[in-house]
Amino acid sequence: MAESPRMNPNALTPEQVALVLSKGSANRWRVTEAEVRADIEAGLPINPDGTLNLVTYCAWLIRERGRR
Repeated sequence: MAESPRMNPNALTPEQVALVLSKGSANRWRVTEAEVRADIEAGLPINPDGTLNLVTYCAWLIRERGRR
C-alpha cells in the first residue's frame, strides 16, 4: 500500500488547506481553494513561500468572525 504524502501544517498550499478543512464526516461545510485564496486577498497572513500555517489560518478565521 502506498503512503500518502505527509503534510506540514506549518506550510500548506491553499489547495491542501481546503482539503484538510473539508475532510471528515464531522464537517458540515466544504472549503474551496477559491475561498482560501479570497481569504489571502482579504489579509490572511501567509509564509514567504506562499504557503499557509493551519493554526494561523484558524485563528485568523476566528478573529474575522468576531469582527462581524
